[in-house]
Amino acid sequence: MKATVVVTLKPEVLDPQGDAVRRALGKLGFEGVKGVRVGKVIEIEFDDAQAPATDLAERLRKMSDEILANPVIEDFEVKV
Repeated sequence: MKATVVVTLKPEVLDPQGDAVRRALGKLGFEGVKGVRVGKVIEIEFDDAQAPATDLAERLRKMSDEILANPVIEDFEVKV
């Protein structure tokens, strides 16, 4: 079974990497880009395909809180 965790910076946190991408897009001729937010996608494979999706989602939330995301500056979304 595969699951995905999408990690993004919280809206109130500045994103210098996203701003660098926005500026680079403008220099490459891609006009009209007002803002860019950069995040990460983490795909995780599990052996225990028989586990209920609710148990798996809870395990992923715990993993995200403890290591996959920094809860001080990042939000995450779990997709099972």
